[in-house]
Amino acid sequence: MVGRWFRWLVSTVGVVLIAAVSAGPAAAAQDPLDRFYHQRLVWQPCHDAVLDGAGARCAGVLVPLDYSHPEGRTLTVAISRIAATDPARRRGILLSNPGGPGGPGLRTMVSEERNLSAGARAQYDLIGMDPRGIGRSDRVNCVVPLPTMLFSAGFDLFGYARDTALAGALAASCLAGDSEKVRQITTRNTARDMDVIRAAFGDERLSYYGASAGTYLGAVYTQMFPGRTDRMVLDSAVDPDRAWMGMFQDMGPINEAALDDWAAWAARHDDRYHFGTTAQQVRAFVEQMIRRAAAHPVVDLASQYLIDEHTAPMMLLALLSNPQADAKLAEVVRMVSDGVSGRPMDMERLKSEITAAVPLETGGMAAVTCGDAAAPRDPQWYYRNIEAARATQPVFGAFANNITACAFWPAPVEPPTRVRNPTPAMILASVHDTRTAYSEGLALHRDMSASRLVTLADTRIHGAFRAGLSPCVNDAVNTYLGQGVLPAADVTCEPEASFFPR
Repeated sequence: MVGRWFRWLVSTVGVVLIAAVSAGPAAAAQDPLDRFYHQRLVWQPCHDAVLDGAGARCAGVLVPLDYSHPEGRTLTVAISRIAATDPARRRGILLSNPGGPGGPGLRTMVSEERNLSAGARAQYDLIGMDPRGIGRSDRVNCVVPLPTMLFSAGFDLFGYARDTALAGALAASCLAGDSEKVRQITTRNTARDMDVIRAAFGDERLSYYGASAGTYLGAVYTQMFPGRTDRMVLDSAVDPDRAWMGMFQDMGPINEAALDDWAAWAARHDDRYHFGTTAQQVRAFVEQMIRRAAAHPVVDLASQYLIDEHTAPMMLLALLSNPQADAKLAEVVRMVSDGVSGRPMDMERLKSEITAAVPLETGGMAAVTCGDAAAPRDPQWYYRNIEAARATQPVFGAFANNITACAFWPAPVEPPTRVRNPTPAMILASVHDTRTAYSEGLALHRDMSASRLVTLADTRIHGAFRAGLSPCVNDAVNTYLGQGVLPAADVTCEPEASFFPR
């Protein structure tokens, strides 16, 4: 009796084991993400003069709209590739993101390629990407055709009430067409898309260059996909704990300081611009110009562009991020001053200058910033902060603390990512950055405990890795990307004096 029972038990276990082993590959084949991670990329001409001129090819990467339901709707993420110059030495892909949020990135590595050493270029396929919801990647289109989601609140409660109504209207218009899609345009989902791109190339690990808001995307990727990163460069870093309302608030004080720096330059060129012979006089001219814009706004229906107290500070903000744009900013100030004084001006030229400086898409920016983390709902909370900032931030405090569409956005589909990990990375931060405060770079450096910080000293600039700015910074980045060697300790670099306008 016992023998028969024992033989039955052995045979039954054997059948179960055989069935389990046999079912393993079938179960793996049924993984709903498998078709995304093992897709074949089809490369074609980019049909873009810049990309085609650089020898790039473009492809679409299929990704789930909602990774928690991968069997459902899909999106196509557009990517570009400039092949490694030495296929025999190819290490993998170097994926890039220009920031924003809301910045299209297919062309990003075309401009960054000139900063890379021959050794780095030999090893990487340079990959540009329009993140989901942006550019060619199923772009988010809002019914209200605003050029930006960010405005200054103006000088009084009536101006703030206008911005509150506009923010609510923008949120409704962005969500009206396809709220299911729009709510899935988030940093966490873009990080998941990056991992699909990595796998589609057959690479075990991903190298990455992200600038500005792209540093947050890179940091989130390191947290979500530990062990899948190779060499990470995070330029002009965002503090993950301050994305995104905190980052905007940090921009108030640093742009007031930047305006003073620019005003000192403009004062040295009073013979050309006639704003004043001292920095104080130039600042007074600018502040009075914004007051004149409030009293005499300029509306151009043909270009759908407006100059008033809500938009004029944002035009200054757009061009303060690089001292090489000092003369261009002076020309913009002159155009705005002429326009609000009733003199002729070229509105199309003004619009092109601002758009070129901040090439962000309103719908994509709203979707990411509002979909990543919940914002305060109470309009009084924002107004109290605006009023508290006015004394020390007379030009930018009403922008940095203003209400946005995020106050009217649905709750995020998932919580934001808390970045705390020992992933090796190189973090670049400029002491006088006007978009991401230096303190934010320090915070990310602490959060990523195995990172090295490369500080660019005494420079009002956003984006430290660029031609002609600092050989010290560029050498550090290229040594890391080309050889995998991080500095033994944090480094402080000086800028080249020749980079700055006289």
